[in-house]
Amino acid sequence: MTVLTVKNLAMPPRLLPVSFALQQGEILHLIGPNGSGKSTAISLLSGLFQADGDIDFLDKALTSYDYPSLAQRRCYLSQQERPAFSVAVFHYLTLATSAMPGVNQVELQSAVDQICQALSISDKLSRNIQQLSGGEWQRVRLAAACLQVWPTLNPDASLLLLDEPAAALDIGQEAAMYRLVREIAAQGIAVVMVNHDLNRTLSEADKVILLNNGSCVAKGLPDEVMNAVLLSEVFATRVERRDIDGQACLLFRD
Repeated sequence: MTVLTVKNLAMPPRLLPVSFALQQGEILHLIGPNGSGKSTAISLLSGLFQADGDIDFLDKALTSYDYPSLAQRRCYLSQQERPAFSVAVFHYLTLATSAMPGVNQVELQSAVDQICQALSISDKLSRNIQQLSGGEWQRVRLAAACLQVWPTLNPDASLLLLDEPAAALDIGQEAAMYRLVREIAAQGIAVVMVNHDLNRTLSEADKVILLNNGSCVAKGLPDEVMNAVLLSEVFATRVERRDIDGQACLLFRD
């Protein structure tokens, strides 16, 4: 099933026209240097901002959804921000299900347990969100986003939008995040994420869009887009692609 069909999405000059389609369960990575238009693109896909072009979400114009309907069908995790209010982590997580009427509390607790264990924040549930480190807070935000689209809680959910979800995470926490994203995709949720770790994109993405100065430079499968010559040009640094133990990886040289 097609979740997103995007035609000439743009917000000049920050983002010039880009088109793509995303199927159920696919993971799309937006990559490119800082200021290339990645966060602009993903914010426009959320339906919270006006844009040029056409976005069809579940075979309907994105603009035809009201905000409650969007909240029930997709989750948008913006770049890291800490709210002004003060609540315990568990209460913050339950706010993620506020758009879903009649959530079963047993299933909610099961989902919270599973997601928090995956992100190693089970011991943080009674902590105040204002007392968390940057990495802890980012994992709590990720947990809330996952809850909002978790299929057993929200069968209407179809899309997860993540803007730099690996920010503030160490390498172990980052690995856990990618495993959880893959698990969500395996349950039929389409995922679009802004990513800076090109090796993770090479191994984790199903599709890639490479942006530079607001323009789409390349799009397609990771093996097609993650070209060392092209990446070297876009990122203005020497990139080499090697196979190590049968797995492709990118090396960055001075």
